[in-house]
Amino acid sequence: MKVVIIGGVAGGATAAARIRRLDERAEIVMLERTGYVSYANCGLPYFIGGEIEEESELTLQTPASFFARYRVDVRVLHEALSIDRGRREVLVKDLKTGQTYTEKYDKLLLSPGAKAVVPRGAHTEDGRVFTLRTVEDTFAIHRFVEERAPRRAVVVGGGFIGLEVAENLMRKGVRVTLVQRGEQVLTPLDKDMAAFLHAELLRCGVELRLGESFERVETQPFCVVTDKGRYEADFAVIAVGVAPESELAREAGLALGVKGSIAVDARMRTSDPDIYAVGDAVEVRQFVTNEKTLIALAGPANKQGRIAADNICGIESEYRGSQGSSVVRVFSLTAAATGINEKTARAQGIAYEKVVLSPNSHASYYPGAQVMTMKVLYKKDTLRLLGAQIVGGEGVDKRIDVLATAIRAGLPAPALTDLDLAYAPPFSSAKDPVNMAGYLIENLVTGKVKQFHVEDMDALPRDGSVTLLDARTPREYARGHAEGFDNLPLDELRSRLAEVERGKPVYVMCQSGLRSYLACRILAQNGYECYNFSGGYRFYDAVRRGSAQALSAYPCGMERRGE
Repeated sequence: MKVVIIGGVAGGATAAARIRRLDERAEIVMLERTGYVSYANCGLPYFIGGEIEEESELTLQTPASFFARYRVDVRVLHEALSIDRGRREVLVKDLKTGQTYTEKYDKLLLSPGAKAVVPRGAHTEDGRVFTLRTVEDTFAIHRFVEERAPRRAVVVGGGFIGLEVAENLMRKGVRVTLVQRGEQVLTPLDKDMAAFLHAELLRCGVELRLGESFERVETQPFCVVTDKGRYEADFAVIAVGVAPESELAREAGLALGVKGSIAVDARMRTSDPDIYAVGDAVEVRQFVTNEKTLIALAGPANKQGRIAADNICGIESEYRGSQGSSVVRVFSLTAAATGINEKTARAQGIAYEKVVLSPNSHASYYPGAQVMTMKVLYKKDTLRLLGAQIVGGEGVDKRIDVLATAIRAGLPAPALTDLDLAYAPPFSSAKDPVNMAGYLIENLVTGKVKQFHVEDMDALPRDGSVTLLDARTPREYARGHAEGFDNLPLDELRSRLAEVERGKPVYVMCQSGLRSYLACRILAQNGYECYNFSGGYRFYDAVRRGSAQALSAYPCGMERRGE
């Protein structure tokens, strides 16, 4: 059997290695258009910033090392020009010599990846305008920064690449203006969770321009023009997104999917049973909604490569969809998501509920605990977990992985309370943050508490028909509070219960949601209709006021030292 693989990196290289492990006699040819067959794509921005110091550290395999270990004929700088399905051959161009030739196949695997979207007017032919998709792109930006010592850059796009490039340029002493068309960065998050990232970017000196659409690059003088402003700089990085590299498939007459992607079945087969496709170019099913979508992430690409290889070698294997689990560092913060967010749930017409909480990364009495903000979504009727988002410091990646596993396993949301997670003071709390999310959901489901959210705040009457209480300490309250909320500290509530007028709904807020929950339990058992604010004042302050939130954790209601 002869297998030709078009494209390396994650999906293609994984498939090649798997095929060899399954079939020692197979002839495997890998064609890669760039000069690098297997490299750390997700590490590219960190080479620009100097955290990855050596070029060689980006290269996972070379053609020579791939052949030595797997006996795969890797041909870099070889571009597949067309596919003749009838003849089962690929027309290939050697980019070094310019010569073309044909390569026969029994099975063909497409792993072309995705290309950077370049908007009209970007002028990428100018040596001061860059995209970041390949190792060559990375070296070009790195070389420009090292040789030209630029002072200012404009990064267009606030997704994963845009954020990582902005951070790494700032670390190199380059001042960055970040332009984002939408009203938030990092769209896997909801806008309220992205507010923490906005505050962090501003705190670290990034000039953040939200809600501005890129129009063009002007070269004399060099500047980026949006619909709302002009930003002079020494260079620009265009990171507005990627599009599937599906031209070969389209020209070969293969069926296409959403946004021009390559349509495949669960076995990663295209509409031609002898041609498979994997990675950023293929259409997948969103695991939670079962909708067809595009998810350009390394994890799914690696899994798909393995599954395609299994099927090529006669082993039945299926890809069961992607949750889009992701994580990114933004200066001192970590942001992570899995499953779907509120925007998607609303668009799909899913009746959902959510909890927002601010637990500590580990036991608060052990030094170094940091606060994270978690949002967990679940279906109202079945209680099926839909998605989660977390922003914070240490421990975010650990919790998103637990929640991603729970979603994949089909656990109902209250079952998060039952997860038996490792505990020691330096690593977690006896009630892990994931357990705490389950307890919140359990309390809502069993009617022990009702809640209201940040989007409900403006609709709350301020005419005295409801009671608005802030259960924090007077000093916390004095530092900032929501409009119309009167201070009644939790520890004084029982003795001052007569001050809370009966017959009116009571809406309670505290710093994180814990003390307000305790206040609601006291009030409910004394005959009051009570609602707890989801996420606490800390969440409200970040979302409504755009305030940066300290990661340092303190026991609930305790003052910082020296205050």
